[in-house]
Amino acid sequence: MADAAPATRRVGARLRNWLRAIHRDVGYSAVGLTVVYAASGLAVNHVADWDANFVRTSEIHELGTALPADDQAASRLVLDKLGIGGTPKEVYREGDELEILFEHRTLHAASTTGHVVDEAQKPRFFFRVANWLHLNRGKKAWTSFADAYAVALLYLALSGIFMLPGRRGIVGRGAVFVLLGGAIPIVYVILAKG
Repeated sequence: MADAAPATRRVGARLRNWLRAIHRDVGYSAVGLTVVYAASGLAVNHVADWDANFVRTSEIHELGTALPADDQAASRLVLDKLGIGGTPKEVYREGDELEILFEHRTLHAASTTGHVVDEAQKPRFFFRVANWLHLNRGKKAWTSFADAYAVALLYLALSGIFMLPGRRGIVGRGAVFVLLGGAIPIVYVILAKG
């Protein structure tokens, strides 16, 4: 019977070694997605404070002349005076204002004064792509990657619990941190009456 304890410890040590090796490799594999999801999570959490997807700009221009009554002629005049190339997606009048719409740009031109407000939005490459992935706009194909990542995170969380033996592990101080981590969302939901 005395030999059972060392044999059990050897099996436990071997299992922990395997856990560490797999935990390390899964952790390395998860780094890229963790950066994407963490950055996007911060951006989405603060959507009321800033637009993570676009940088918005607004400029004022004075053409110094009234616009022609014909929408297309008025649009050509505005675009020529401002040196803007390309074909607008849409041109229409709304009251006294001519609206000239491009993909990420809108010109609001006052028909009688030639006062133009040029509003544009430029995509923020990293955050726009990260949010697209995080909010699963890629649909079915991305769902498989997101599910695999979620399983990898579950593995990292659960395997991490058992990697250290004894008082430094789950039977000691690890238990305190696991309970604390589990208590935070529960306490918040209770206090927020969620």
